Formats: sequence, C-alpha cells, structure tokens
Amino acid sequence: MKDIKNSISDEEILDLPLVSFDKEIFIIEHESEIDEAFNYLINRQILGFDTETKPAFKKGQKNEVALLQLASEERAYLFRLNKVRLNNQVKAILANKNITKVGVAIKDDIIGLKRKSNFVPQSFVELQELAKKSGIQNFSLQKLSAIVLGVRISKSKRLSNWELDVLNEAQLKYAATDAWMALEVYKSLMSQSFS
Repeated sequence: MKDIKNSISDEEILDLPLVSFDKEIFIIEHESEIDEAFNYLINRQILGFDTETKPAFKKGQKNEVALLQLASEERAYLFRLNKVRLNNQVKAILANKNITKVGVAIKDDIIGLKRKSNFVPQSFVELQELAKKSGIQNFSLQKLSAIVLGVRISKSKRLSNWELDVLNEAQLKYAATDAWMALEVYKSLMSQSFS
C-alpha cells in the first residue's frame, strides 16, 4: 500500500489543482425524468452519494433534504427532492444491496432522506471509516480528496440555498462534484488497500 499522509493543512490544500465534475449532469425535477435516471443508476455497481439541505440560520429551524446526488464516473444525477418525491424507484436504488453507495458523513443524509419517505438503506459505505483504517485523521471530503487524490475541490456553494426554483451552474457543479469525488476517493482507497 502506498504511503498516504494522515493529515493536511488548509494551506497545503490551496496549492493543489482544483478539480470538478466535468461529465454529464442530469437534473431531475419532474416525475417523468425519474425512469431514465433509474434505468441508468440501477445498473451501476458503485455510486457516489451525497445530499444537500438549505442551511438553517435560526435556532430550532430544520430544513428538509432538498437535493439527492448519485454519481458514476460518467454521469451525475441530481434529484431535486423539493420538487419530486423520493419515489419507489429512487428508494429501490438506495435499498439495493448490489449497489455500493459511498459518501462522507452519510448517517445524517440517510436520516434526512428517511424523513421524506421510509426505506431500508443497504450497502452504504462511510468514507470516514475507510479513511480511519488507512490511518487518515482528516475526514471532510475536501481533506480526503486532497490526501488521497492530491486534488482540491471547491466548497464555496455548501451553504447556498438548495431550494431555489432554479439552481445555478456553480451549485450544479458543486453538487455533482461532491458525489463524484466520494466515488473517486473510495476507488483509490480500495485499490491501495489491495495493492
């Protein structure tokens, strides 16, 4: 297994090349668009996974998950859950034990999704747990990307409004990148642990 640094500073991250998802991004905001997304996603073995929620700035305020991101190497599907429901097809992907879904800090994401519509999550992998096994001490997706892959991802849209009627290009790119990068970090960690 190649040596992986166990931590990285914010200053070191700034020196790394900035990357973002540059393949196809599909925005799902109508029920009629779910079939095509389902037919593609149900045939993947591994997917990057993430969700976005509009930030709450008032004490006691809690917003629902507004966006579910599922990404392969070639495509990212962004489900606008403030516009389409978490239907049986999407839940079938999340509950499919033959599709590995990987992400960072996924426990709260899954709880948020189950609040929208109950399902039994299966084959989810927490990257923070994998990172710990590799001796890594920094667990944010940004730091894992830097440590494992030597790249920097932007986190500038993290606190943006995910319930806007139309998401802007920067939000779409950010959301797709987060899910895709989780997949890339996972693949790299897995290949290193078997090499």
